Amino acid sequence: MRPLPYVLGAAVLATLPVALPAPAAADDSSPSSFTIEDPRITESSGLAASRAHPGVYWTHNDSSDGAYVYAVDSKTGKTVARVELRGIGRPRDVEAISIGPDGNVYVGDIGDNLGGTWPHVWIYRFPEPKVLKNTTVTATQFTVKYEGGARNAEAMMVHPKTGRVYIASKSDDDPGLYEAPATLSAQGTNVFRRVADLDMEVTDGAFAPDGSRLVLRGYFAASEYRWTNGRPQDLKELKDQPGLPIQRQGESVTFTPEGGTLHVTAPRSSGSKVTAGRPSAGELLPGPRPRRIIKKDGDYSRAPTASKDPTRTRRTRTVLKAGLTFGAAMVLFLGLKRLVRRRPQ
Repeated sequence: MRPLPYVLGAAVLATLPVALPAPAAADDSSPSSFTIEDPRITESSGLAASRAHPGVYWTHNDSSDGAYVYAVDSKTGKTVARVELRGIGRPRDVEAISIGPDGNVYVGDIGDNLGGTWPHVWIYRFPEPKVLKNTTVTATQFTVKYEGGARNAEAMMVHPKTGRVYIASKSDDDPGLYEAPATLSAQGTNVFRRVADLDMEVTDGAFAPDGSRLVLRGYFAASEYRWTNGRPQDLKELKDQPGLPIQRQGESVTFTPEGGTLHVTAPRSSGSKVTAGRPSAGELLPGPRPRRIIKKDGDYSRAPTASKDPTRTRRTRTVLKAGLTFGAAMVLFLGLKRLVRRRPQ
């Protein structure tokens, strides 16, 4: 249930006869923002900043494109390499891409639009090319299953220090964060173990380059976790932070190699915009911990719920005050206008 101040403020604003300005978004004219120009990239569903080639970003289509990933130059928005993966089956629903500390590119064929009914999903791995050109590479294919059964997922992240792979499930009834075995095996099945519950519909995620933070994003917002001892800790919401754009269908996210900027995309039929933002200086506000954390022995333990975020409380009061003030001004204006009309001629 929404807090009472929010409900009252929304009710007042809903009665106003004029349109309110849209929330401010990041400045797309920033040198760090760019548009993907390649018409073959019809729905950029994942994004990863290259470690070997500064200013280059790896991306891929959502599905129905075959085993291709694209390297895009952020200065021009043009594709500088298309890499075809061989040695794997035909991809089913590619949703994520990440680069590990081993210099390999990881591609997550982890989507399941049938509601988590695939018996398994796949991760593909190949070395990031030293020279950017159209090429074909041999990729290693890993079979993945989840502890507790199949899941639909769109977010796969490789930790930049440990090289461990994580997947955040999306829209099942109990979304969570899943951890791979310490080393992926190309033989047999890799069972991803649940390490935390989540309370959002995750469309992508990314670790900060130093491994200290994990950002998970959804269609309309994002959350940031402090990452300690291989686990997500306290939570900070990023959707209202300066510089992080508000998008109608946020799809992917990645950090720049230096870690000071986030790039986010909202897919379009052509010309996906990659927008840069600086959501924080690395300090997390107090907030609720993930609902459940798995101990090393595999047992669940409930984490305490933190107090309300004071920043959010002040924001709610500010919105309510502004809404009431604006509403009162409009009522006074309309009342005076009606009196003027009724004055005898």
